Amino acid sequence: MIPHLETERLLMRGWRDSDLDAFAAIYGDPEVMRYLSGEALARNDSWRNMSSAAGHWMLRGYGLWVVERKSDGAVIGRVGLIRPEGWPGLEVGWTLGQPYWGNGYATESARAAMNYAFLTQSVDRLISLIDPRNKASQAVAERLGEAQGAEYELIIAGSSYICDIWSITREEWRQRAHLP
Repeated sequence: MIPHLETERLLMRGWRDSDLDAFAAIYGDPEVMRYLSGEALARNDSWRNMSSAAGHWMLRGYGLWVVERKSDGAVIGRVGLIRPEGWPGLEVGWTLGQPYWGNGYATESARAAMNYAFLTQSVDRLISLIDPRNKASQAVAERLGEAQGAEYELIIAGSSYICDIWSITREEWRQRAHLP
């Protein structure tokens, strides 16, 4: 049900139970989680996060992919499309393990997810919800052609998170992709 996408260096695929060790390490890193939940997740919460990501595909027909590096099969993170209940739009989101930061993997995989979204979903705009302090994710959003917009209060499990809505329209994407 989850389509495979490939980029030059990455494979984007569906979820496997065997991914738990990699995601427990990623979600268990306080630096990775700094702008997401604000705290590292326990292994059992990492599994729930994985199962929620897998279930998103079943319920919405799109979701987050596991991102593997082709050169060695390393699971480096998750990237894709999410729109949980209460979200202000269809989001292109990315979370990579800290050892994989700074290599262009987030931009490469998020661009593939963005292309997939505009080619398969009837949306006029994609968003990325980014913590105002997260300069690295803001740089990824800019490389994707997104522009910073309004501040937004996101409520998750009773906790409030302030983020900025970054977005790109279908027409802006079409122009950047040089499509008719």
